[in-house]
Amino acid sequence: MNAQSKVPGSAAQEMHTAMDIWQPERGETLLARALVTFATGAAPRVSGMRWFRDTERNDIQHELPGWPEGPVYTARSTGGVAGRNTVKGAAIALGLGFLAALSFGGANVTSGGGNNYMKSGSATPDDRDNEVLDFPVMWAAPGTIARTLPWQLDPARSPEKHYRTHAIVTDRRLVIVGFPYSKKNDKLIEDVVLWEIPLDKISQVKPRRYKTGTDAEIVFSDGSWCRLRSPARRKFTRYLLPHELIRLDALTPEQRSTVENFLRESDVPNSAFPVVSHHPCGHYRIEVVVPSKVDSFFGISENSMLMDAQGAEVEIADYHPDDF
Repeated sequence: MNAQSKVPGSAAQEMHTAMDIWQPERGETLLARALVTFATGAAPRVSGMRWFRDTERNDIQHELPGWPEGPVYTARSTGGVAGRNTVKGAAIALGLGFLAALSFGGANVTSGGGNNYMKSGSATPDDRDNEVLDFPVMWAAPGTIARTLPWQLDPARSPEKHYRTHAIVTDRRLVIVGFPYSKKNDKLIEDVVLWEIPLDKISQVKPRRYKTGTDAEIVFSDGSWCRLRSPARRKFTRYLLPHELIRLDALTPEQRSTVENFLRESDVPNSAFPVVSHHPCGHYRIEVVVPSKVDSFFGISENSMLMDAQGAEVEIADYHPDDF
């Protein structure tokens, strides 16, 4: 299988003289591309750590074929965590006292950064056993799919400052690619396919909002799962489960007119065919990806909008939970 077939057209051919960006096969629709890695613990007991577990919670990283040696983590003791939290709590209290003093003196002080942080995540764990007490990013019995994931997804074995891994989603499969990263030339992408799986092998996708809200648990058809982090989690996970993609000729005249106007206004060169998906809430997402524009951090560029059943654009204030 030629996983790196070229994009037709002179502009795409020129692009490939300097880069080798993964492209879908003929008849396959590219839906999303985003930076991904195995997630990292955020709760005090497991902060900065991750584990690879079997279903008995044994560490299996030494059993994974082809994986280089990596760090062996030990969760922090409850006493140690309590001590650090006491110091942290005192520092926070001191900081709040300082802010109160400034406010009393007439200074205009806000905590907008903290509010923005909480909007994207949650202070409450979804799964205490696997987010607070332990932090597995692979849960896999022998011979299961999760054990086949590439070691390059592990930031401890493949630091992001030297190497990047992206997840690519099409209407057929999930592909993990990797490429060397240089801060001096972060637009240079030379993809190597590390792993792929048909979408029908994915049975469930669970967004994980604890702390930063950038994680997702991907459950495979054999019950094994992995926990991945992506700064573009919604984009990465949106099409992993069956999604109703709509042909343009199946739209009403009003809806087609909206799609055509959106394409004209987007004026995106070398864009793929527009992808129109129908959400359970009744809205339609129109999305156009730009295969020739890939960023080492943000992934692939796309333009999108929502329209309702009558073809009118949906304002963001009127988005439903399904729309995200």
